[in-house]
Amino acid sequence: MGKLKASFILCLVAVMCACLGKTALAQFNDTTFYHTAFQSTGSINKTNDGTAYLLNNAFRFNVKRKDISFNFNNNWIYGKQNGNQSNNDFSSALDFNLYRTTQFFYWGLANYNTSYSLKINNQLLAGLGIAYSIFDSANAYLNISDGVLFDTSDLILADNTPDKYTTYRNSFRLQFRFNIKDKVVVDGSNFLQNSFERGSDYNIRSTTNLSFKLQSWLALTTSLNYNRVNRTQSENLLFTYGLMLEKYF
Repeated sequence: MGKLKASFILCLVAVMCACLGKTALAQFNDTTFYHTAFQSTGSINKTNDGTAYLLNNAFRFNVKRKDISFNFNNNWIYGKQNGNQSNNDFSSALDFNLYRTTQFFYWGLANYNTSYSLKINNQLLAGLGIAYSIFDSANAYLNISDGVLFDTSDLILADNTPDKYTTYRNSFRLQFRFNIKDKVVVDGSNFLQNSFERGSDYNIRSTTNLSFKLQSWLALTTSLNYNRVNRTQSENLLFTYGLMLEKYF
């Protein structure tokens, strides 16, 4: 798995370097249908008592047409503290949107997760739902969505007991993006995924990014991530900073 992830990241960097050879556009429009972005952030803390470091790499590829859009999102978080593993978390998601109007659409999702910090050996989520955009412009985007996911998971419970199970979940999402004078961008996604079978079985996933544009294709960025899997009684809160490269074409 380590070699696969390393190769994956190298491929993404190569793709981004190739893409940046042309002038980037600011957003989707009638002639701009594709968007790709690579974000690499991290943190390091060294004291007399030890050293901790964290790497957070993300890659996105989006396609948007008038009636349909596709989104491919990948994230890998790796960290150690005093020589001991703290994070080795990978997530990959593919989703599509079918637009009935400019504001209302149906969505479908397939998502794979594995996480050392959240005690997830393997998790596959797949489902369908509806969404509504309260704002959808170049400078302001605010969207709420809800749907049903089928969850099949291989987990490690708090007492280190293996737990393989399936359940159906309600998935509520709040997604936003605000562009301030093409200089500052705030964006994020927040998920609450409750099991229909047990009220205590829920997942929370929250990501918020703050980016300062240096060029149309380059930004300084900070990322705040919070995740909780209540079934395993595990959570993490991560704050990292670094660079983001992106291109519209």
